[in-house]
Amino acid sequence: MDRRSSLRWMGWGTISAGVLLNACKNADKNVVDNAKADPDAFTPGRMEEEELHDKKLMSEQFFTQHELATIAVLSDIIIPKDDVSGSATDAKVPDFIEFMVKEKPEFQVPLRGGLRWMDLYMMKRYEKSFKDASKEQQIELVDQIAYPDKATDAMKAGVSFFSLMRNLTASGFYTTAIGFKDVGYIGNAPNNWNGVPDDVLKQYGLSYSEKELRECVSFEVIKDQATLQPAGQGI
Repeated sequence: MDRRSSLRWMGWGTISAGVLLNACKNADKNVVDNAKADPDAFTPGRMEEEELHDKKLMSEQFFTQHELATIAVLSDIIIPKDDVSGSATDAKVPDFIEFMVKEKPEFQVPLRGGLRWMDLYMMKRYEKSFKDASKEQQIELVDQIAYPDKATDAMKAGVSFFSLMRNLTASGFYTTAIGFKDVGYIGNAPNNWNGVPDDVLKQYGLSYSEKELRECVSFEVIKDQATLQPAGQGI
């Protein structure tokens, strides 16, 4: 499941087939025709209308290159690279945010306005845009807008913008393989079951046969794999 599908399941909201069909009718004809001409591009298990909807959004560009570069810098401040995993940009968070502002247009004004607000603040203070400022200067501003309870009234616009950016950055990061690794999530995996406890077996006058103990009960966890296998047997 790709990150957009994950987010839909997690609560961004579902889009009904009727809405998708309506969006498809209004889609750029060339994009729709090209998508229909390439059936191999469709992902199994997804509706054709949803594929066309996403293809149309992917063919459009909302943020400027300067805005995307600023988003990259800010997202890496929010989730930097460490010894466990890569950074937000390693997880392609800027691409995710670019997609989301087209999927959810209500994000467009708050994000574009917030990016502009940061640049104006930095230009007045350091005569540089946010992305061109030094790391120390960037962190100085972030510290003033990252903690709502401590922020001054003059920073309220920045606080609102940063909260949205932080939510989108976390959503984009933690719905990727890098994000899964960061929190140690391995997905659904069988438990390590070693049979009915001895005291329960004794209570009911039961016991395992040698064959059952050898083939069905004794298991060991295979390290670094989300699977189990009977003891003594190869993968």
